[in-house]
Amino acid sequence: MDSQLFHIFRNTPLGRETLLQSIYFSKQTNASLNIYIPKFIKFLMYFDNDVVQVDLDESYLSSPDTALDRVKNLVESNGLSANFIEPKNFTASTLPDIPVNFDFMCSPRSISDLTSKIGLGHIGTRVRRIVQSAKFPVLITTPVYSEWNNITVFFGGSHNSIKALKLGIRLSRLTGKELFIFTQLDGKKREHYQEILEKEELQKEINLMVTKWNFYGSKSFEENLYNVPHDSLAIVGAYGHSVIKNIIFGSKMEKIQSTIQNNFLVVGPNYGQVS
Repeated sequence: MDSQLFHIFRNTPLGRETLLQSIYFSKQTNASLNIYIPKFIKFLMYFDNDVVQVDLDESYLSSPDTALDRVKNLVESNGLSANFIEPKNFTASTLPDIPVNFDFMCSPRSISDLTSKIGLGHIGTRVRRIVQSAKFPVLITTPVYSEWNNITVFFGGSHNSIKALKLGIRLSRLTGKELFIFTQLDGKKREHYQEILEKEELQKEINLMVTKWNFYGSKSFEENLYNVPHDSLAIVGAYGHSVIKNIIFGSKMEKIQSTIQNNFLVVGPNYGQVS
């Protein structure tokens, strides 16, 4: 069965760029597109351990009479079709419930915060909540459509970075894209990280699938980010017990996002869990 990508459409030029990114991801991974064209400013996502209320800004409701045709034109001109989500359940009359049984979700860096902050790499609080609660990874897109021609996994040895690495291997196999690993040694030796993968029985797959494992022991993390290919899909594990925890949702996030404007696939703590 094909995987499913969930996309919230914003009927603006910025929303067009984000939809194009979802279309590209779907074509690369053979994922079916599931698109929600909102009619209300808010909706709820019921996860196992949390209920996230997503507050959209008014731009998501722009020109409702043209939204559907614009989506269809973009999707069909790229040789795809889409499933359109029509909420069946409502917690309140203007508060629809959106399903969460997807394999991926595409989101701009911010949902409810001002779009002017997106260029600074600001990640909105609602996006963080979704990443923290969802069983699917979240694709956080660049402001302007950008194709990715390889995959870079940030591996710091945490449980979530192992999940990110497994996802990177899966997507590399599915798309045929080269796979790189980025590891900031953080005072440890290379053998420390290699032993982690041996315990996870991943070393053989690493030898088979990974084009290059880049270890960085000198210079700061921020300086070493220059070595991440600009056309790489970056896969990161959030909320881990490593440097990645502080990077993805910490004080360094704005600086990193303003340094590398890659598309990010963020793996949260509940990714891969089975109900």
